[in-house]
Amino acid sequence: MDIDSPDSERRTDARRPIELKVEYKRLNTFFADYTKNISRGGTFIKTSRPLPIGTEFLFKLFVPGRDEPLTIHGEVQRIIERSSGEEPGMAIKFVYREGDPQHEIARAVEGMMTESLGPRLYARILEQANKRKG
Repeated sequence: MDIDSPDSERRTDARRPIELKVEYKRLNTFFADYTKNISRGGTFIKTSRPLPIGTEFLFKLFVPGRDEPLTIHGEVQRIIERSSGEEPGMAIKFVYREGDPQHEIARAVEGMMTESLGPRLYARILEQANKRKG
């Protein structure tokens, strides 16, 4: 999945490739996987053990430069199976509950995207995404 794919038309926020460690629990088992890309609204977790669509869960996102990981509520929006020919995993939408550090998460994601793309390109991508929303 990249921002130039047909799937990007469903997104309201621009995504960029990035690999960050994520940890989450399913039943009594902990999993450590990695993201494939991220946006202000969600991420894609590379895994051969996706959670069912609609599952809400809590995961920890390990962000470079931060001492502690961000703890984020997510909901599985879509699953890509290994047999599809694409990298298997699950598309996650960030779900914010009262008291969640939404602004801190948004700042961290924007900081990573700005660092990865440079401020001008990130601003242009953000502007295009906002036009699609409006």
